[in-house]
Amino acid sequence: MSIHPCVYIVDDDYAVRDSLGHVMETAGFSYQTFESAEHFLQTFCPEKPGCLVLDLNMPDMTGDELQAELIRRNSTLPIIFLTGYGDIPTSVRVIKAGAVDFLTKPVASKLLIEKIHEVLLQESQRHAQAMVEETLFKRLNKLTSRELEVMSLVVSGLSNKEIAYQLGISHRTVEVHRSRMMRKTGTSSLLELARLYEACKLSRSSDLPPATK
Repeated sequence: MSIHPCVYIVDDDYAVRDSLGHVMETAGFSYQTFESAEHFLQTFCPEKPGCLVLDLNMPDMTGDELQAELIRRNSTLPIIFLTGYGDIPTSVRVIKAGAVDFLTKPVASKLLIEKIHEVLLQESQRHAQAMVEETLFKRLNKLTSRELEVMSLVVSGLSNKEIAYQLGISHRTVEVHRSRMMRKTGTSSLLELARLYEACKLSRSSDLPPATK
């Protein structure tokens, strides 16, 4: 099930939060407002897709300090800075740190909505892809290390006899591994198995997931 993305608004000025809230409602966005970076961090759920509309100059924890904290937490939440006191060095710094935009107040509602639409679309696509990848890897994680080894040889085109010779096991043992692998992954043909294997290889730059012993 897909999760509806949320626009998080963090600004210490109530009038700004209220105004931006009306803009979000008009655009049909799901949103939450926070009066401080600390308040936002108390409820932030990194698994939920969305974007952060963030003020820069706030008491206690500033916007760029919040950005740094989210980076420390390995968050990929896209950030749109919205400030009335921006300067070029600051904007360059936060953009280099990963912010998607740096806008100054007052900002045209149309521009802000367009930018949020673009960011949320990208976030929804990223989240959907992550869920697909997680499902694929859960299927492969059911395999033992030997079954994964046999699987890689099967999809490379080797016959049962060739696999048995290469691994130093019997032809019958290879057949047993193939049968278990098809059952655990929910595939019904070699083509499906190959597609699953390749999808997992392409979806991550790292190796396949650790196998069950």
